[in-house]
Amino acid sequence: MEQRLLGRDGPTVSALGLGCMGMSDFYGPNDRGESIATLHAALDAGITLLDTGDFYGSGHNEMLIGEALRGLPRERYQLSVKFGALRDPAGGFAGYDGRPASVRNFLAMSLKRLGTDHVDIYRLSRLDPQVPVEDTIGAIADMVKAGWVRHVGLSEVGAETIRRAAAVHPIADLQIEYSLIARGIEAAILPACRALGIGVTAYGVLARGLISGHWQAGAPRAGDFRGFSPRFAGDNLDHNLALVEKLREIAAARGVTVAQVAIAWVLAQGPDIVPLVGARRRDRLDESLTALALGLDAADLAAIEAAVPKGAARGDRYPALHMAQLDSER
Repeated sequence: MEQRLLGRDGPTVSALGLGCMGMSDFYGPNDRGESIATLHAALDAGITLLDTGDFYGSGHNEMLIGEALRGLPRERYQLSVKFGALRDPAGGFAGYDGRPASVRNFLAMSLKRLGTDHVDIYRLSRLDPQVPVEDTIGAIADMVKAGWVRHVGLSEVGAETIRRAAAVHPIADLQIEYSLIARGIEAAILPACRALGIGVTAYGVLARGLISGHWQAGAPRAGDFRGFSPRFAGDNLDHNLALVEKLREIAAARGVTVAQVAIAWVLAQGPDIVPLVGARRRDRLDESLTALALGLDAADLAAIEAAVPKGAARGDRYPALHMAQLDSER
């Protein structure tokens, strides 16, 4: 497995990380046995970076990961954990909490559910508009000093917030959506990260399955986030799937799949970027791993750019309410 340094002051991790959210939440029903088997297969393949959030399934995802990792040497994996999203018993969201006292509380719960004595990268899932980012980062830095956290991360914040956070404590990485059809970070956010020596863990590299080559038009299942996503709605979906068909021609010429091309494109954007693949099944994981060996050349990248130029997709990344909560979109 290729390794990448996640930021100037961050850890060395596998070139692909496994995003575990879908094993517990947001994409409809999940299979516990297959999820655990997929986690084990990822580790066996050399993936070391596992990404989760304490609010994925309201703690379910952390408990699932803790079960899958039980008995394994701690040095075999790295845990990247998001915190701060507030949920109600019905599964709804009620804002974000970045207060220092809450940081310590959230972390205590995560350590217990994961069955570990430390988290490798800890990050607020969304900026709390009521709390200066310096206060939140300072609280995580205190957890680093205490040994319960190894590195500080950020999630979905803009360039100015990144600079303010980095002035308090070294930042390992920014976790943010980045794919062929979500390239907003290229204007200001990615340059800010690179100037400060901050890595990027890119989620949504397949746009939640939209550019995987497997998505077909039709209503998502109950409980599936994509039923509310503007990219998957009406004419937007038809337009976006037409872009996928252009990618399919490129993939067919190389004898690979659309998903492999989309993942390889993110890998090719720089050694400081680590894509997170949200595989929930072993076959999808195997498909993603094959992208590591694809190796896109200049001609490939030019053809992909021509097929799916920047800004070609239709529809926002999230519904309007959630877009308003993204510091990275301001």
